[in-house]
Amino acid sequence: MLISPAYAQSSGLTGLFDNQSALVQFLPLILIFVVFYFLLIRPQQKKQQEHRKTLDGLRRGDRIVTGGGIVGTVSKVVGPEEVEVDIAQGVRVKVLRSTISSVLAKPDPAAAREAAKEKETARREADKA
Repeated sequence: MLISPAYAQSSGLTGLFDNQSALVQFLPLILIFVVFYFLLIRPQQKKQQEHRKTLDGLRRGDRIVTGGGIVGTVSKVVGPEEVEVDIAQGVRVKVLRSTISSVLAKPDPAAAREAAKEKETARREADKA
């Protein structure tokens, strides 16, 4: 053997730095996790929370897009998990809330009331004539 046992022994000071070297080795992994959390995980959680609030706030008259790409108008909120949607004139389907991918437009209730009043007055005038 050309290597003497003296080279294989370590000095007493390296034992003090073993804990620090382990921390230094895991520091890049910890930093990567922190960066992933703030750049990927947290924004995704916020987006999911906003989507859940949007789905909980669905009501009649909202224009929606389903996961399959069907565009329609909510005609009736059946229950906590189902919504009835008009996809064409005279065609209504029941859709699960979880399959709704986005809400295109939420009608303004005051504007809808004004439009209904205008239609009513126009109809009355047409009936009089």
